[in-house]
Amino acid sequence: MRNSFLIMAVLVFGLTACRTHHEVQMAPVEVKPIHITIDVNVRVQKDLDDFFGDIDNAQQKINN
Repeated sequence: MRNSFLIMAVLVFGLTACRTHHEVQMAPVEVKPIHITIDVNVRVQKDLDDFFGDIDNAQQKINN
């Protein structure tokens, strides 16, 4: 009986002596703006010319 109390006391004091410590450092994140320039005017103009080209040709045939 005495041994069990002794073992229990050693375990209690041993477990309370254990200590963990965690430290996390967060560095500030720098966010820079991104500038993107896309020139799509030429392609849109070509696509519109192709799309309306049939209408323009029909209009020229009507006028002639």
